Amino acid sequence: MSYTVSVRTLCEFTAKQGDLDMRFTPAPTAQQGIEGHALVQSRRGAEYEAELPLQGVYETLRVRGRADGFDAQAGQLEEIKTYRGNLDAIRANHRALHWAQAKVYGHMLCAGRALPRLKIALIYFNITTQKEDAIVQAFEAAELQEFFTQQCARFLHWAQSEDAHRSARDTALAALSFPWGAFRAGQRALSVAVYRCARAPEPGSCLMAQAPTGIGKTIGTLFPMLKACPDQGLDRIFFLTAKGTGHGLATQALDLVNARLQADGAPPLRALTLQSREKSCEHPDKACHGDSCPLAKGFYDRLPAARAAVLGVRAVWDSARLREVALAHEVCPYYLTQEMARWSDVVVGDYNYFYDGAAMLYALTQAHQWKVGILVDEAHNLLDRARSMYTAELAPGSLAAARKHAKGRIRKSLDALGRAWTDIHAGQEDGYQCHAQVPLDFMAALQKAVSLIAEANADIPMLPGDPVLAFYLEALQFSVLEEKFDDHALFDVTLVPAQGRRKRASVLCIRNVIPAPHLLARHAAAHATVLFSGTLSPATFYRDTLGMPEDTGWIDVPAPFKAAQLAVHIVRDVSTRYQDREASVARIVALIRTQYGKRPGNYLCFFSSFDYLERVADALCAQPDAPPVWRQVRAMGADSRQAFIDRFQPGGHGIGFAVLGGAFGEGIDLPGDRLIGAFIATLGLPQLNPVNESMKRCMQQRFGTRTGYDYTYLFPGLRKVVQAAGRVIRSESDTGDLFLMDDRFGRDEVRRLMPGWWG
Repeated sequence: MSYTVSVRTLCEFTAKQGDLDMRFTPAPTAQQGIEGHALVQSRRGAEYEAELPLQGVYETLRVRGRADGFDAQAGQLEEIKTYRGNLDAIRANHRALHWAQAKVYGHMLCAGRALPRLKIALIYFNITTQKEDAIVQAFEAAELQEFFTQQCARFLHWAQSEDAHRSARDTALAALSFPWGAFRAGQRALSVAVYRCARAPEPGSCLMAQAPTGIGKTIGTLFPMLKACPDQGLDRIFFLTAKGTGHGLATQALDLVNARLQADGAPPLRALTLQSREKSCEHPDKACHGDSCPLAKGFYDRLPAARAAVLGVRAVWDSARLREVALAHEVCPYYLTQEMARWSDVVVGDYNYFYDGAAMLYALTQAHQWKVGILVDEAHNLLDRARSMYTAELAPGSLAAARKHAKGRIRKSLDALGRAWTDIHAGQEDGYQCHAQVPLDFMAALQKAVSLIAEANADIPMLPGDPVLAFYLEALQFSVLEEKFDDHALFDVTLVPAQGRRKRASVLCIRNVIPAPHLLARHAAAHATVLFSGTLSPATFYRDTLGMPEDTGWIDVPAPFKAAQLAVHIVRDVSTRYQDREASVARIVALIRTQYGKRPGNYLCFFSSFDYLERVADALCAQPDAPPVWRQVRAMGADSRQAFIDRFQPGGHGIGFAVLGGAFGEGIDLPGDRLIGAFIATLGLPQLNPVNESMKRCMQQRFGTRTGYDYTYLFPGLRKVVQAAGRVIRSESDTGDLFLMDDRFGRDEVRRLMPGWWG
């Protein structure tokens, strides 16, 4: 089989050397790089050959690329690189890569023109000073040919092994049967819909699937996407989740698939789970470069052996297994994991790896033109997560900290920025105010400060924890989003009251309301995208806000449950509106006591706030015959959350109090009599405040007056109610009671948003 590869891809795989160095250094933009190349090329003579197409062949491998320039009279080939700041700040591993690319071009030029020798020049062009620095070295043609052969042999060996793995993988997946033997009720319909989406002839096919708890959505979506890989030529599947529980379920499903494959004598899938840097870092007290961290020192020299060791692991590449391999080879576990994403068949990770502005998996997909299938678990969470990805905030404390540590021109620019910032809120009377756009004077001051910090950082890279660097990164994100500011976002100013000698200040925010414009390119980049959840209706709400194409498919999988399993009680003589909460406490306590007396067991009670929760819990505990009570508290850690869940033992008795939309409203599984009922004392509507009202107006402008209220308040609130209620019935044998305590639950527009099987 023949292969074609670009010079850049070849060298990035074969020629990286030395330390891992993740110190932030501002780089020229793509446009600045193009302009810098053109300027250098324009300075050469009339005989200078710019953008010279070259190619070379090694066995079955064809290498192609464009050399930046060749001066035939001087016998010199040039590789141009643009940079900012100090030339000495260019990383050693980057220089090694630059030389490798130049030497590959050099061989192809010598071979194509029968040149016996050649001078090669690395031209480093400073985009700020427009000064060139040349590093020139002479090579014999034979020397360049030997280097080219070494790189190609290494790459070809990899390409052939990857091709063999891909062929074996696709053969195995074509023969793979459903790992559980028989589909559950509703699971087959879900799988068929996913399979049809994945087999769509055109890229960008999308499906939204609402499927109830208990049918096995994870394997029911993963299996058909895997089955589509051979026919559709899918390179990767990305299984994206919002929470760690989703990671765990996906890993279990992949373990099940691999067990079936290996039982059939087939190789396992290369399945990778991504973990955050905070959880993966072995030396959090050290910076990510070779002079500080021992696992960054010589990272690229030891990477090939570590990579080969991971490829030999015939199980899901989870964080524990990757950490073991990484430490055995003395490389960073986090960046080894990042590298292995290039070698995987399935990658399990958080939404942000594909959907945020600097998403790694999206960047790799674009760079390598991968054909990918995307599975988005618990997709109702994507709206809030995407909003946060495309929201940027500037806080006065961050500017003050940066100003305190800055010197010279940078400090003066931050002072000027502070004055422009003050001008924004100078006449503001209300605590919160929206503006049609970010003031031009402020953006000019911000961009000047950003530019000066970038120049200084390029000369002497700042380390993590530096307040100036922290503010720079926040300002950079703000600037990027300001360039894309439109009617899908708000620019708002929130006053921070004066304290002591500190003057009145403000928080500036570019607040994303509708992520759709940002997500369009992500959907288009995938061959097929499936969003699935137990609560994904109304479909138009998620399609509109998440930027799904008009022809997005929809399936609402019938629940395997019967109305008789869940007794739904709408309590119309209770109002949980803010002004009525105090009056509702006694009635809610009476309902809980009555139900507990009829059917003792484990229950969950959900409220709109911790204050409301505490009032009712205290009132219940004050009763002489009060059942055992345990409560969710603010800022619970992982151990405390698990202890809360562990109180729900089979055959147990007691009441757990929680906040709707919090850690216990979804993603926990309490089957059988671990939970026999729930009380929900709220519609879950977002708080009525100036921010939400501004978001409603933004929605109204985009989708219509009534729709604006529904999209901002009603639909998000009722989704949380249905999610919380879904904790009660987890299997076809469960039974329970659900108390919806508010008169508004009786309204037709609210009842229509409840699951149909509730009756």
